[in-house]
Amino acid sequence: MKFLSQVAVVYHPGETLAEKLEEMGMGVKEFAVRTCKPEKTIIAVIKGDSSITTEMAVLFECVTKIPAKMWIKMQRRYDEYVVRVNREKQAFEEVEWMERFPIEEMVKLGWISSCQDKIQMVNALYDYFGVSSKRAWYDYYINQELKIAFRISLMNTSDPYAISVWLRQGEILASNISLDFIYSEKKLRASLSNITQVITNNGRDCFKILCDMLTSVGVKLLCVPSIASISISAATRWINDVPVIQLSSEICNSDAFGFTLLHEIGHIVLHGKKEIFLEESTSIELNKEKELEADNFARKHLRII
Repeated sequence: MKFLSQVAVVYHPGETLAEKLEEMGMGVKEFAVRTCKPEKTIIAVIKGDSSITTEMAVLFECVTKIPAKMWIKMQRRYDEYVVRVNREKQAFEEVEWMERFPIEEMVKLGWISSCQDKIQMVNALYDYFGVSSKRAWYDYYINQELKIAFRISLMNTSDPYAISVWLRQGEILASNISLDFIYSEKKLRASLSNITQVITNNGRDCFKILCDMLTSVGVKLLCVPSIASISISAATRWINDVPVIQLSSEICNSDAFGFTLLHEIGHIVLHGKKEIFLEESTSIELNKEKELEADNFARKHLRII
């Protein structure tokens, strides 16, 4: 495994200062006097133990004739370099976390690019989830730091890693759908008879029609490829005040499509914005009362006794 392979070495501007003083034939003590800075401060800069501030850059310009903006630029480049080195060290320490995700399946589905270097793959996961670290992923998907988005934590699921991958793909796809109308419960209820009719007449071949119908009332409908290691067939949640129904490709191509879709619509109509409803995962402690209400909602509109 290559370590720090993506970070080009950048040197502290103190090295440039040391070289310039040597060129000028000037000692540290004299330079300190000429810039009105403590000698120990200049020594710390030369050793790379202290940064060049904006004020120092202007003072250094007067003596070295190197523009202040150059000193500032060198310091910023070095500061960024240090941060990126630390980021790669962090990624190195989080390889084990990365290996818990269904990486091969994600690559096969085109959700992330294949990386031979494991550190690059960790960074690819950061990019995929839109997080800066393993800790950020845990806070978002496990520790319920965003209670508005995730009242049901993935902590008690059998595979929170794969589930989070599938949910994240829904977020990504949902962000690519533009809505001309804000969500209207009144319009959604009014369209239920037409939605049911399309489901009844066309079965699972009517996905595009139903997408357009739901989009017109402010609801996003997604069909996301299934992940082999998890049994979730659907998820309903609110993303940026927009209700999103996410169905697995397996359920989209099954006879249970219509009932599942109406079940998820039931969650939108009957239940609040603060919960995420995950369907058919035996490891998740579902709200049985709300699941039964959604079932009855679907049965009512499909006229199932």
